[in-house]
Amino acid sequence: MSDFISDIATYEFLQKALFTSVMVGIICGVIGCFIILRGMALMGDAISHAILPGIAVSYMMGINYFYGAVFTGLLTSVGIGFISQNSRVKSDSSIGIVFSSFFALGIILMAKAKSSIDLTSILFGNVLSVRSSDMWMTLTIGAIVLLIVIMFYKELLVTTFDPTLAASYGLPNRFIHYVLMILLTLVTVASLQTVGVILVVAMLITPASTAYLLTNRLSIMIALSAIFGAFSAVVGLYFSFAHNLSSGAVIVLVTTVLFVIAFIFSPKQGILWRSLRVRKNKNVASL
Repeated sequence: MSDFISDIATYEFLQKALFTSVMVGIICGVIGCFIILRGMALMGDAISHAILPGIAVSYMMGINYFYGAVFTGLLTSVGIGFISQNSRVKSDSSIGIVFSSFFALGIILMAKAKSSIDLTSILFGNVLSVRSSDMWMTLTIGAIVLLIVIMFYKELLVTTFDPTLAASYGLPNRFIHYVLMILLTLVTVASLQTVGVILVVAMLITPASTAYLLTNRLSIMIALSAIFGAFSAVVGLYFSFAHNLSSGAVIVLVTTVLFVIAFIFSPKQGILWRSLRVRKNKNVASL
């Protein structure tokens, strides 16, 4: 660990990697809370895969992949909403249709642009090769996401837990839904270099699910989820650097270990304490 700390102090690429991965862990944790509470985990998976064609087109046009990825991410969320609202097809089916078609188109475009795209890096991330532009983009996206969540926390709280009450207060549920989709798309794009397209959904879901097992208050859940995301990023970066492993995969595995610990040992929701309470109740009832 001391070698890792000294290397961070010495090498600029490690400093960029650490800063970017921590920021990604925080913003994924924050947005992930709203994603799982609204039952939108599939939407996160869809957007993370559907941005592939936008990335490919951006590379073919010689522009920053951020623009193409955000455009196709927003197009995906609008397309899913349009299909589910204007047909008998349910939301999960419309997600499957749009996500699979965009992903397939992305694979074809990637093959066309293979000379300029590192497909492995996009799919699985490579935080150790983060450029200064990627770091600043992640910081900007993180600041925007956190600012919006802080400013509109009450609106997000009400529309997440009681959309009917929110509508009676005059809150625009559909507009807030699409704002969340925009934030989800931005977070997904910011996570590309760190964990990649395939693993970003784990960063969105797992830290938030871990926090969900530990508290019933949204504000505490958001704080815990951000902490778990940041902690996983630091620990995952350390192990990936020390043992020459895929950074994105190791970061995701750390989040999974945290979830398993909470799943077993959580004071209220953990299966260990639940089983002990059940056994205690049975013993009391038998007396």
